[in-house]
Amino acid sequence: MLRTNPLAVALAFGHAAAIVILGYILLGLMPMLLFASGFIGGLLVWLVKPQVSSFAEIRAPYILTLVLFGLHKVEEREMDFFPALATITGVTPPAEGSAGAVVLYALAMMWLLVPFLLARSMPFGSYLAWTLFIAMGVVEIAHFVFPLFRTGPYGYFPGMLTAAPLAAAAWWGIWRLGNETGQSRIDP
Repeated sequence: MLRTNPLAVALAFGHAAAIVILGYILLGLMPMLLFASGFIGGLLVWLVKPQVSSFAEIRAPYILTLVLFGLHKVEEREMDFFPALATITGVTPPAEGSAGAVVLYALAMMWLLVPFLLARSMPFGSYLAWTLFIAMGVVEIAHFVFPLFRTGPYGYFPGMLTAAPLAAAAWWGIWRLGNETGQSRIDP
């Protein structure tokens, strides 16, 4: 069943498109494909998912995923994730605080709106929940693939320590979204 709320669909497509475009401009093709796949994957699942869990049904994995994401960002920052990624891609990371980087982070941090939007039965909240869980559950696993693109023996890549627990929490969220009880529905 495809979603029929044109405003929610337009917002979701616009959000995902902005992530793809800014990601390409700031990070280059490969990192953009990786980064944006969580948003595109979340969009695709959300478009065909006929029901949405209430926030109460995803509260625990949502909070755990956000807390672990915060720790993950600290690890990435302190261990120089973007410079390490640049050694693989050849694309210089954007300057911290640049307008594009701030907008890209703001688009991603819309995940903080999930409780507010789901409490008001707004379908865009469900889209954001799917993108959060798919981005964290699928995309973050790439931290274990990145070392394969470096010379030398397989070893630590910035963000690797927190990627596994983050992905596990997100998969719990995916499971909860995909196995809702049906007690609450949001009009598609």
